[in-house]
Formats: sequence, structure tokens, C-alpha cells
Amino acid sequence: MTDAGAAARQRAQDLDVLLDLLDLEQIEQDVFVGQHPAQAQLGSRTFGGQLVSQAIVAAGRTVDGDRPVHAINAHFIRGGDVKAPIEYRVQRHRDGRAFANRQVTAYQDGRELMVVLAAFQDWGRGLEHAVEVPEVPFPESLPPLGDHFVGYEDRLQMFVNALKPIDMRYANDPTWILKGSGEKLNHNRVWMRADGHLPDDPLLHVATMGYASDTTVLDSIITTHGLSWGLDRIVAATVNHSMWFHRPFRFDDWTLYATESPVAAGSRGLATGRFFSLEGELLATVVQEGLIRHFPKRG
Repeated sequence: MTDAGAAARQRAQDLDVLLDLLDLEQIEQDVFVGQHPAQAQLGSRTFGGQLVSQAIVAAGRTVDGDRPVHAINAHFIRGGDVKAPIEYRVQRHRDGRAFANRQVTAYQDGRELMVVLAAFQDWGRGLEHAVEVPEVPFPESLPPLGDHFVGYEDRLQMFVNALKPIDMRYANDPTWILKGSGEKLNHNRVWMRADGHLPDDPLLHVATMGYASDTTVLDSIITTHGLSWGLDRIVAATVNHSMWFHRPFRFDDWTLYATESPVAAGSRGLATGRFFSLEGELLATVVQEGLIRHFPKRG
């Protein structure tokens, strides 16, 4: 098998791993348990996108009827241990005819990791408008993520070895290549989709987008300053993460994740992102605040 064929097969296996992660075990009413992937690196924290996506599934499994997720607001309290399962406890705050509200708290060893407020609403027609999609090359004309790692494997081992269930195509250079060219960039544009076919369950498409939304979103904070993951001494951790879902979508279709950072101050950076369909429709909006600390190398 060619290297390209082996890489494609590995990515398909990684998507199966993600789907297994989203297949939460229900241990009692409104209580679910999620696992970590075998690829999780010891010593690292639970990936925030995993927490968000599993919480979306936990909340969605307690909502009856045709009321899809329309907003989630997640606040991260402490890092998770990748060697232990996570318990998701759901509180039902409201069950109306059109609306439902849930609170999901993620626990590990009795300690809170994250609290999520999730809102559900049936689909209705009304006023519509949206910002325009940025002009970028189509995804099929762009190289796969693995091509950008060539020559950087030793310095980006965490990224190289990470689970890759999402097909990602950068429309601009990623942080480590920008660093080498000396270029600064105040935005980031990446095409994304599940790296394979997803089941028809709309909740899984929302959860998979939630997983993907925690990747690349903070990039524009550091590229604004000409910095890079893996090449500069940077400590980063998500503080809170919010998403609004504007219309139905399939996340095994291409979406453009367009992100930028309006501000960094007080050792925190704010990043905003928008997911657009290939046809230019705005599908979802993301806002993430992260702890960002840079320790310049001396002399």
C-alpha cells in the first residue's frame, strides 16, 4: 500500500475512534460515561474538543422530539486525566414545546472538569442574513494536513501523533511554517470535514463539529505576534468555549473554519470563528477564550 493509502486508512480508523468516543455509555437516567482514545498522550490533559463533543451528545440524548442543538456555552474548570473515564451528569432545566435547556457537568474522580449550558430549539423560518464567506481556494486544491508536518516531525510530535478524525486543509500556512517565513497573520482559514462518512444522526454531526472547533481556533492569537506552536515556548489552555448553530448541516461535507482574534490581554486571548458551507452559507459561530502565556527564549 502507498504512503497516501496507508494515511487514508489511518484517518478512517481515527474517525471510527471518534465515533466510539461519542457513543457514551448511559449508566443511569441522565448520567453518561465517556472514554478517552488510546492515542491520548500520557501527561497531557483531556482535549477540550472531546469534552465539548461528548457533552453535546449527553445533553442531546435527554431531549425528545425534533429540537436540535442551537447553542452551547462551556466553561472549563480543570484539566482531565486521559487515563480515567469521564462522567457526564445532565440537569433538565426546561422542556417546552419548542425549546429545551440542559446543563451538563463533566466529572472525574468526583471533581468538576467542565460545565456546559446547552439550548435546543425546533427549526423555524424567520429573518435571514449573514456575513459573506472569505475568498479562499477550494479544499481539493490544497494539500492535506500531513504534508505540512514534513520536516517538523521532531518539534511537533504532539500534533503528528494526535488523533486525526478530521480532514483539514489549510488555506493559509499553519503557524510553524509562518514562523519560518517570518510572516505574521491576523486570521486563519482551514477547510474541515469528518474524514469519512458520518451516520445520519444530526446530533453526531453537531458533536463532530464541536470536536473540530477546538482545533486551530487559537492560532490567530499567536500568529498575530509571529509565534508558533512547538517552536516557541507557549502555554495555552481553553478557559471557555461557546458555539451557536444557525442551520442544519452535514459535517462530512466540506466547511470553511474562518477564525481571527480581536484581542489578547491579561494573559488571555479571545478568538472568534465561523463555519461556512461550501456554498457560502454561515453554519455556526464559535467564540473561545484561552489562557495564552509566552515565555521568550533568553539570549
